[in-house]
Amino acid sequence: MKKLAVITSHPIQYYAPLFRHIASVADFSFKVFYLWNFGVTQQVDAGFKQRIQWDIPLLSGYDYEFVPNISPNPSTSHFWGLQNPSLFNQVRAYNPDAALLMNYNYASLYNFIWRWNCRQTPLLFRGDSHRLLPITGAKQWLRRKFISLIYRRFSACLYVGKANYHYFCYHEVPPEKLFFAPHAIDNNRFFSQADKAHHQAMVWKQELGIPQNDSVILFAGKFISVKRPLDLLQAFLQAHLSQVSLLFVGTGSLERELRSHAANHPHIHFAPFQNQTLMPRTYAIADLLVLPSYSETWGLVINEAMCMSRAAIASTHVGCASDLIQPYRNGLIFPAGDVSALATCLQEAFSDRERLKMWGEESRKIVTHYSYTQTTQGLKEALVHLGVLCPSQ
Repeated sequence: MKKLAVITSHPIQYYAPLFRHIASVADFSFKVFYLWNFGVTQQVDAGFKQRIQWDIPLLSGYDYEFVPNISPNPSTSHFWGLQNPSLFNQVRAYNPDAALLMNYNYASLYNFIWRWNCRQTPLLFRGDSHRLLPITGAKQWLRRKFISLIYRRFSACLYVGKANYHYFCYHEVPPEKLFFAPHAIDNNRFFSQADKAHHQAMVWKQELGIPQNDSVILFAGKFISVKRPLDLLQAFLQAHLSQVSLLFVGTGSLERELRSHAANHPHIHFAPFQNQTLMPRTYAIADLLVLPSYSETWGLVINEAMCMSRAAIASTHVGCASDLIQPYRNGLIFPAGDVSALATCLQEAFSDRERLKMWGEESRKIVTHYSYTQTTQGLKEALVHLGVLCPSQ
């Protein structure tokens, strides 16, 4: 049986169920090599500003091993946060027929990429970068050339959506080396919990003090500047919506400022960080999810909300917007950073609440095409292209 090595930074709540899915359906074996143990032990998340540990299984149902990380400051937020001297030898000992990298911009991975014999055992890469916020100038030109040089080491690249596809093309990856493997979540977990989550949401709504007759706009994530929660708060105040509440779920460096601006408004509410098992309830309480980020590689919260039949509004700098949001079918898209445009979108969304509900129903239909099945299929197509797998596999 052919073998695939998967190299990634740390156990991630979205990737672990993907790995379990691949292990359950693939006609090849694979092992995941983790470069850090964040997520499986309680550690401080820099964005949430609190200690977290995911409450869903991250290490069951597939083969894996940890590669010792000797960084004095383990992290994925800086280049030297992943230092794994034994990575090359551990992967080589597995003797894979191909290796898939999910990151590259860390010390250990640069070392691995340059040392690995790509002609003997091909490398694949799956990323989610985009150029929705283009940068210009001499430094960008040099950066483009450098990244293009890195991508030449990969025999195939898996792209997660339209913006990511164009990013690879911009960095001179030929179209014939690109394979669609969309960003997805564990759709079935959300689908199966929908009825229970809606019941839980009604109780939670009362606990939070949100009027039962109010519709709810949801922001779920880190309260940090790049996510632009203040844009949403200001847009909500500008929109002057009737019988609509705004709910911020999460925590982060902007929490004090958000609460200060919302102090005298009875229709703005806050809830603390919700772990994975509570996320279906988190989306079930809402009628509309808003992701106003000024830079977002994808935005898997939109996938999650869509699985719970929720409409969505996103900024033009959210990577998934052009894939998952079809304006006036299941949501709206506004220019990133434009508070007035966001306020107009909120007014439009709630101008017809029956239509808003229909948008949510359309969301669920759309997100079925962004599942682990499609992601696995893209990976298999890439492996067939490389000659690792036979077409029948």
